[in-house]
Amino acid sequence: PVTIDFSYEGTATDPFGHDRLGLEGSVVVNRKDWGLTWNAPLEAGGVLVSGKVTLEFEVSAIRG
Repeated sequence: PVTIDFSYEGTATDPFGHDRLGLEGSVVVNRKDWGLTWNAPLEAGGVLVSGKVTLEFEVSAIRG
């Protein structure tokens, strides 16, 4: 499991009259932990894809 800390960004009323809640969060994961091991070497050295991946979320929600 991955835990993501979200920050509250505020509320606003959208053009349809719904109250919206905004949240933002991010987390860094190691893609190898999820079985993603493919990579390709670069001519200048190193590899094409980093082992660490940053997932960023911007969430806008309304009460249903």
